[in-house]
Amino acid sequence: MKHLFKQGTNPAAPVLVLFHGTGGTEHDLLPLAEALSPESSVLSIRGNVSENGMARYFRRIAEGVFDLEDLVFRTKEVNAFLDQAAEEYGFDRRNLVAVGYSNGANIAGSLLFHYKDSLRGAVLHHPMVPIRGLELPDLSGVPVFIGAGENDPICSPEETKELEELLSGAGASVDVHWERFGHQLTRSEVAAAVTWYKGQYQ
Repeated sequence: MKHLFKQGTNPAAPVLVLFHGTGGTEHDLLPLAEALSPESSVLSIRGNVSENGMARYFRRIAEGVFDLEDLVFRTKEVNAFLDQAAEEYGFDRRNLVAVGYSNGANIAGSLLFHYKDSLRGAVLHHPMVPIRGLELPDLSGVPVFIGAGENDPICSPEETKELEELLSGAGASVDVHWERFGHQLTRSEVAAAVTWYKGQYQ
């Protein structure tokens, strides 16, 4: 998968795995990683799927309607890539924290839904429920930050609450931060994520 890797200054710090939103690139969330944990190594992955020239992590049938078969396939692909990248770059595979926005938050959420120990934690900005009717792995001890919009036209508050309940039900420790700026990733939401992150990992 197309990606970039930046070696951090503290090998014990979580490796941040970045997942951009639809139409983004592997460079989009680098400032967010720097704000969260400047000493962490960073692995930023570009989505392998093209939708009208826009990079995504999995196909969708319509706005908010996922191609579930492709979601499962692409989640497996990303998980295998993380295994491969850990070997190539020499980082601890069990020390990864995902940071995703929108479509990127959905693929990160799907990793949590499908693979036990795939992530040590996650910062999910405006995610949806990736897939329903799945028995989630044990997520005990996995902290998750969700940034959500009370007036998000793509991801309703009900969807956010459902995702929170599913993750919590599997044992994850979930904190939801609400804004009123639609689907935007705002500075105040980033600031809340940074405060949360430092409380978890520093």
